[in-house]
Amino acid sequence: MGYVHDTAMSQFIPPTAFGFSAGTWTLTAASNVWSMDRTAADASATIYMPIPIPSNSVAMKGSYLTSIELMYSISTAVADDFAVATALLYKDTLSPTAASGSGTINTAAAFATTKDTGHDTDAECLAVDEHRLIMTVTTPEWADNDVAYHAEYIVDGGAATVVKVFGGIANFTLRL
Repeated sequence: MGYVHDTAMSQFIPPTAFGFSAGTWTLTAASNVWSMDRTAADASATIYMPIPIPSNSVAMKGSYLTSIELMYSISTAVADDFAVATALLYKDTLSPTAASGSGTINTAAAFATTKDTGHDTDAECLAVDEHRLIMTVTTPEWADNDVAYHAEYIVDGGAATVVKVFGGIANFTLRL
């Protein structure tokens, strides 16, 4: 059996896999392109993006996350706020002892990233446009079997702001 070390793996994350904390979000198709659309509202919402990549209990096997991408649009009116600081990648550590009744189920800590040059200011993130916000992991690490990742984005829409989420992409290295 061969050895695989692929540095260009990607996993599309459909908009139906996302979670949304507030507002009315509707699965919509226009010209065969699917999105989760938020009804215009002068309110804040958190967008949750799970990041499903393979993990492994053996050191330096499985995968390590190199970057994630959020594909979204803001239309009708600029958002009141979409701060670069609110676009965060989290590393979830899943407790191996929680099943026995002790310990915490999991913890989440922000993972260091840098944003692409088209989304490294608040004004760029909240502008009326189609966006592909890329967060590159500063120091990638192999995903242990007790680790998961997710991203959160906080968007505060104006009264006429329509937000659409088209999906995401997880880019990673795979070693088997």
